Amino acid sequence: MDSYEDCIIFLLAKAYQRGHAELKKRLEPFGLTPLQQLILAALEQEEGPSAGEIGKRLVLDNATLSGTLDRMAEKGLIRKESDPSDKRMLRVRLTPKARALSQSLGQARQESNEEILSRLSLEEKLLLKRLLRDLQV
Repeated sequence: MDSYEDCIIFLLAKAYQRGHAELKKRLEPFGLTPLQQLILAALEQEEGPSAGEIGKRLVLDNATLSGTLDRMAEKGLIRKESDPSDKRMLRVRLTPKARALSQSLGQARQESNEEILSRLSLEEKLLLKRLLRDLQV
């Protein structure tokens, strides 16, 4: 039996903690959490998805997503609008305030990635990304 130090769950958890802390530190000046930044990045790629669609893409439960979207709306980063064709469905859109942060947030995310991966070669970085994607399936 492997020791806990060799357990893949332990190793993934520790890597996540380091990455999360690194991104959190860089997002602090913007008053955003890593999850809020992730949602903003997803909204940049698709205009007006429903909350359910965001949850599916980012693999988030409804309770977590709902509270996060509420806080983001209070900060003036997103608007929740009724879908014209189905009033029961809410569409989520970026505000001009969020769009103005886009470049700076992307830079913070990039700098976090570079810091976390700085000890790896290009080949190792590519392999790590591929392996992590494979584990999601």
